[in-house]
Amino acid sequence: MITYDIDRLDIRKIADSGQTFRMYDISEESGDIFRCIALDKICTAGKSRIYCEEEDISFWKNYFDLDTDYESMTASIDPDDCYLCGCAEYGRGIRILRQDPWEMLITFIISQRRSIPSIKTCVERLCRRYGRRIEGEIYAFPSPDELSEASLDDLADCGLGYRSEYVYLACRDVCSGTLDLDAMKELSDGELFQRLTALRGVGPKVANCVCLFGFHRISAFPVDVWIDRVLKEYYPDGFPMDRYDGYAGVMQQYMFYAARKR
Repeated sequence: MITYDIDRLDIRKIADSGQTFRMYDISEESGDIFRCIALDKICTAGKSRIYCEEEDISFWKNYFDLDTDYESMTASIDPDDCYLCGCAEYGRGIRILRQDPWEMLITFIISQRRSIPSIKTCVERLCRRYGRRIEGEIYAFPSPDELSEASLDDLADCGLGYRSEYVYLACRDVCSGTLDLDAMKELSDGELFQRLTALRGVGPKVANCVCLFGFHRISAFPVDVWIDRVLKEYYPDGFPMDRYDGYAGVMQQYMFYAARKR
């Protein structure tokens, strides 16, 4: 069991922040309780505790990025920027999860032009059909080799639509070694972004999401429909990236969450 300060980590806010598609609300009357699945591991997270196998404690501490000081980032916000100050307070407890680059690449390719419930449905179909059983009816996200067993028709049957081709090609690139995700961890932010956008079906928004959530490059700043609206309304002259150099992605998450939930 891991205990943490509720101000440091808010499970429900993270689950609703669009950065993960394998966090499930299993709450009853007792409050916010979520089942979290990452790689071949499972934990149950509540308002003040994370329940997991003892040998997995270090994994989940890293996954939830518990050692990063988000308070100092929040404290750096321009006090005259009332909008961002409000978003940061509203989104207090959101952290950038340290997730698997392969899973993030595939899930954010799938995410294009879809709602979060629809994305989750597609991801679960892939896991159940091609992933390894962890326990009961819970399956791991399929590895590149496992997912490469799916044909284009199989992927379409999982609800991927036109994205089937992009997932199919990504599987083959990784399995052949053309795309080495481990080696990409050593690239600079700019090089990583360029390598990702060179992939079929990966535009700037998806590439930035993979950088932010899969490679933990917290300077990445994905712009989707919600953030585009925010920028047009509150930052018509551009968001002050220089002020938040190195962690603009954290600010993006605060704004994204506030824009969707408010």
